[in-house]
Amino acid sequence: MKFVGVIPSRFGSTRFPGKPLADLNGRPLIQWVVEGVCQSQILESIIVATDDERIASTVVSFARGMKKSISVVMTSSEIPSGTDRVYAATQDLDCEVVVNIQGDEPLIEGSLIDSLAGLFIKNYQIDMATLAHPISYEELHSQHSVKVLLNQQQDAIYFSRFPIPYSRSGAKKEGSIEGCMKHIGMYAYRKDFLKRFCTTSPALIESAESLEQLRALYLGARIRVLPVTMATPGVDTPEDLERVKTILRKKYGK
Repeated sequence: MKFVGVIPSRFGSTRFPGKPLADLNGRPLIQWVVEGVCQSQILESIIVATDDERIASTVVSFARGMKKSISVVMTSSEIPSGTDRVYAATQDLDCEVVVNIQGDEPLIEGSLIDSLAGLFIKNYQIDMATLAHPISYEELHSQHSVKVLLNQQQDAIYFSRFPIPYSRSGAKKEGSIEGCMKHIGMYAYRKDFLKRFCTTSPALIESAESLEQLRALYLGARIRVLPVTMATPGVDTPEDLERVKTILRKKYGK
């Protein structure tokens, strides 16, 4: 089984333009992401899918010194989502599983990618896989936090921005918030399902919740959810970048 990792990286972020090239303790942010992904033992190749020549040339320059094969694929700036960018970069590749690693996760570790992708080796019925971690009361009631309900096989039942399944009686009344988990937006797909997903129009439930993974459930996909203890901090804003700088200084002592 061949596994390919794709890092979608767009220059024109609304909240943080030029984010992939932002300086993070002496290196561009995208380099930290690529170096973390390179720790993976399961990925046979790694692609940075971008719409910007500045990102492409930066990746080419630092990729020369890496042990793994790193390639850059130019994709249209009109592509609507990271998932569509991943599909555009891999549609002609010979592989079975594609892993979508967000380009703003500088603390990503290869072992996490391997755990997620490895779910496909013995589970021939799953179409997708993703991550989730235990949720807090604050996250449960925030529409910025996406919740996921699981069945007993650890497959996703539903995703929502609302505090499911606590719509009728609150979590405090039930005495537990373990009825759902907080979703982490990292995905692995069987390549044939990724094609089906990206060539299908958005579903009503997807548009209503503004969550593209609901299209996969609408299509009848089996999405396996890997529980982890916590998420790695991502970078959405310049303030997030400063927080990650502090984490890296503490980790590496500089």
